[in-house]
Amino acid sequence: MADRFLAVRLFADRFIAARCTLTFMSIKTLSSREIYRNPWLRLREDQIERSNGARGIYSVIEKDDCAVIIPIEGETIYLIEQFRYTIQQRAIELPQGGWETADVDPEELARGELREETGLTAASMTRLSTLWIAYGYARQKLHVFLATGLTPGGTDPDPEEHDLVLRPTSIADFETMILDGTIRDDCTIAAWGLYRLRRERKAG
Repeated sequence: MADRFLAVRLFADRFIAARCTLTFMSIKTLSSREIYRNPWLRLREDQIERSNGARGIYSVIEKDDCAVIIPIEGETIYLIEQFRYTIQQRAIELPQGGWETADVDPEELARGELREETGLTAASMTRLSTLWIAYGYARQKLHVFLATGLTPGGTDPDPEEHDLVLRPTSIADFETMILDGTIRDDCTIAAWGLYRLRRERKAG
């Protein structure tokens, strides 16, 4: 009985310590100023003070929410191929994007991006989670949705997506492309890992 009580006490102590660690703010903002803005992002520079007393600056990119969609029909997943200017390469990834609009409804955003990029509409949109993208330097939320019950239609890409190509792919080939490095988009890989974990736990 004593051993059981000790085990419970140790678990409680660790839980409390973990909660304290998560809520402890070790960096304080002294001042903040916006140094750049365009229709897609804001860049601010903060004067900060760390808990050890050291002062410095922290640059933060702020962007409105975006969504990544996992469109599955049977054993087929619908991917997108497009040229990504920042890396000067064509990339294969899940449909994703944002509207540069604050306070957008996540499901509306996901449905809109799916339709714009693939021409597909979904009978069911299941929200899997909300993630932070690159929070070491950016503040942007990524809403992850599973789209099923797909119906094809016409696409409506943005001007920046003029070269976008729809690539229906088997799930097996999609996972192979992740493992062999053909697909290196972190949002795509994170969304798929989240989906797989949820599916496997539900099956178990």
